[in-house]
Order: sequence, then C-alpha cells, then structure tokens
Amino acid sequence: MMTLLQTTRLTLSPCAPADREDFMSLERDPEVMRFLNGGYPVDQQESDPNATLFMPRGTEPYVWTARHRANGAFSGWFCLWPEREGLAELGYRLRRMDWGQGLASEGAAALVDWGFGTGQYDRIVACTMTVNQGSRRVMEKIGMNCVRQVSVDWAGAIPGGEEGEVHYEITRTTWHARNPQIASVDIAGGRP
Repeated sequence: MMTLLQTTRLTLSPCAPADREDFMSLERDPEVMRFLNGGYPVDQQESDPNATLFMPRGTEPYVWTARHRANGAFSGWFCLWPEREGLAELGYRLRRMDWGQGLASEGAAALVDWGFGTGQYDRIVACTMTVNQGSRRVMEKIGMNCVRQVSVDWAGAIPGGEEGEVHYEITRTTWHARNPQIASVDIAGGRP
C-alpha cells in the first residue's frame, strides 16, 4: 500500500487527479523531455494511454507527487513501478528549476527505502540514456550500480541516442548492507 513519504525537503504523496496539470507541464518543457523524446513537447491528446510509467495523469498506482515541504509547491513525481514479483522500476521527473539541488536523489532514496522496507522488493532497477549524466549521478548517489549498457534503436533521432542506454540496479542485500540502521526499523513513513 502506498503511503505518504517525507524527506528533509519533500513530501511524496500518492498521486491524485488534481496533479494532472502539474504532470503535463513537465511534458511541455523541452529540457525536461530532452532525454525522453529529444525535447519535443508531448501532444497531450495523442500520448499513449498505456505509458503510465512515463506520462502519469494522476490516477496511476505507484506514482508519488513530490511537493516542497516548505511551501507545498509542485516539484515533480517519482514512481516505483512493479515489473514482476520482487522487482520494481524506479522513475522520476522534476521541474527544471528543481534540478541540481539533490531533490531527485532525496526523493529516489526515499522510494528505494520504501521499496525494500515496505514494498518487499528484492531488486529495484532504473535506466536512462547513456549521455544523461544527471540521472546517472542520481542513480549512483542512491547506491545503484550500472549493470549494462545496451544499444537502442529509437524511432526518432535523439542527440546522444547512438550511445544507447544504461541499466542500473540495487538489490535488497546491497541496500541492507549500506543502510543497516534503516533496514532494521519500520520505514513505512519514510526515512527515520
């Protein structure tokens, strides 16, 4: 069951229909979309209704809306999408004005902690374009390891796409070894 998560600077709450416009505003920002579709604004009428991991609309399970604790301002979203038994995929998207402040790492770490502590996942994975250094730093900062690089044949040319994408993961065992104080407490409400 999804729950409210609190970090030092963010509140992550299960998404709601009222978040739809905020989510869609991220898709209109070419810089936010640069490593997803080459920076083209998403046609809100034509977007794939099954692409909930990448284009949430406020009704999806496993998607948390991120807001600043100080003032409630929208920051972005995070998700921990179940792929199969014991495995979930981490995803996130933040407003450009919130980049470079450690908020992505803060929110992603809270979801990883929740995923291993409450979600009972055995492995959490994430992927990004090889050239997306910002997202790669987030994954590495929260303890994920790069496990492979793959070539990808995107339908449209995305600058840097020729370098493919990288896949990261963290296992419950690795997480526990790095966070014994967290692993030994109930973290249903986020990091202690």
